[in-house]
Parts: sequence; structure tokens; C-alpha cells
Amino acid sequence: MGQKLETRKLVITNDTKYLATVRNFAAQMVALSKLPRSDENKIVLAVDEAVTNVIEHGYEPNQVGPVEVEIEFDDERFTIYIRDQAKMYDPNTKNDPDIMEHLKAGKKKGLGIFLIRQIMDEVQYRFKGGVQNELKMVKKVPR
Repeated sequence: MGQKLETRKLVITNDTKYLATVRNFAAQMVALSKLPRSDENKIVLAVDEAVTNVIEHGYEPNQVGPVEVEIEFDDERFTIYIRDQAKMYDPNTKNDPDIMEHLKAGKKKGLGIFLIRQIMDEVQYRFKGGVQNELKMVKKVPR
């Protein structure tokens, strides 16, 4: 890791009304980091997709639970952790879709994980202690 590590955390409940707050938080963190401005919208999109997936697919209907977004960065890496206590879901079990087939079929959903993989340099998932999903996404700062 290079230079001083900065860490910030945002915790919301699983309600889509908080997505704007999550997007603003991610944008502010990118602005504080050494990432180029051109990466801001892409990073915000990746975070938005990941948190939206947790809110829409992770928790059971009417179940209220936390969604934690922790961002840490230094001169070399920008790392985002999305943590929740929803049901276990490993995105590594999902293959990338055939984009042309997806579009031909008129599908508008189901591209979140694919987009995240395209945007970020590293995407890792783990189920911690049998109670917590953690999605780690890393964007390397260009040299």
C-alpha cells in the first residue's frame, strides 16, 4: 500500500431511497482519492449496482437490514467493501452474460455483476463467519 490509508464508512438500511446517499458518498470518496476524474462515474455505477443488488435481491421482502459501504484508499488503490447480513449470494457463481443475446432478448436487468467486473480491477466475494456477505471491489490508481 502506498502513502496514508484513508477509510470512510457509510451504513444504510436496505431501502432504495438511500441509493442517492450511497452514490454521493462514493463520488465524494473518488474526489478525495488519486483516481482520475474520468473514473468517478464508473466507480459510482459499480457501487450503485452492488448496493442495489443487495437491496433488491439480498434481503427477504419486508426484512430490514444494514448495508455497509466502506471505502479505503491510498495513492495506489481504491477499495470498496459492501457488507450485508442478507442471504448468502456468491457472484462468482454467475457467468458473464452474452451481451448481444441479452440486448436482443430485450432484458434491462441482470447486468450489474457484469458491469462491476468490467469497471473494477478486482472483484472478490466472501461469506464471513456464516453471517455476512462481503463484496470487495478494487480499482488501481493509474501510474
